[in-house]
Amino acid sequence: METKIVKLINGDDLVTKFAKEQLGDKSPLLRLEKPLQIKYVSQFTTKGFKDYIALIKWAGYTNDVIVTIPKDKIMSITNATNEMQKSYLNIAKNYDRIQQKPDNTPYDKQELSDEENKKFNELWDEFRDEEEDDKTYH
Repeated sequence: METKIVKLINGDDLVTKFAKEQLGDKSPLLRLEKPLQIKYVSQFTTKGFKDYIALIKWAGYTNDVIVTIPKDKIMSITNATNEMQKSYLNIAKNYDRIQQKPDNTPYDKQELSDEENKKFNELWDEFRDEEEDDKTYH
């Protein structure tokens, strides 16, 4: 079974496999096995913005491994890259142990040093200056 990326009409991107047992070609439903939502997370570092991807359990608050969705809610289905497939398989093998709900553990807060704060402000000012240059006036 190949790992697929399913884009839903609400904008969610899922990485999943199709369940071996489907409901039939004429069924308006598709069965997904261990669907994980792809979350794009931006992080600000001292070197600027950095994006990374997180895979989270899409159907939280349930122990179901198979999730059924309406086919008419799907925009596209594509094959996952090798890297995404490896990430998916690594997380999916522990699917039943993925935390169902947030544990309300507070995030570790880090205060920026004066130097880091200065670099952040310079970067932000530079970004805003570029944005101003891109404006067209009529």
